[in-house]
Amino acid sequence: MTNHVLPQFPLTVRTFAQRLSSTPRGASLARRLVAHRLDAWGYPYGSETNDTVTSIAAELAANAVRHGRVPGRDFRVRLTEDERVLRIEVSDQRGDRLPVLGVPSSETEGGRGLLLIAGLAARWDVDLHSDGPGKTIWAEVPRPVA
Repeated sequence: MTNHVLPQFPLTVRTFAQRLSSTPRGASLARRLVAHRLDAWGYPYGSETNDTVTSIAAELAANAVRHGRVPGRDFRVRLTEDERVLRIEVSDQRGDRLPVLGVPSSETEGGRGLLLIAGLAARWDVDLHSDGPGKTIWAEVPRPVA
């Protein structure tokens, strides 16, 4: 008899998700909800982890409203915690408008937020939705060592 070892995947400990209107108010609410949820999960307001993940969430939500908005469609924010990382995801309906990481010039509008995300997150990327229009931009921040 052969012993088969199954691959080890991180165990998701907690999940929070919310759909929000694709408006500046929705983006602001996303930031506040993420900060509140992190505080409830033991990452207090003002802690480095709360500030980092909330800053990433704020930028992703603002981008979803500014660049990913489809009239009448919401965006979604999702926060997960597993044994290794906190992951923030923001999904919108514009799969045709992908973020581009680069150094913004005086002639280009935007792009600075992605530099912020790249600097704060351990990893980030974009996934196109396979079941319909849209994309999800996600970023991961390592959980602090206790």
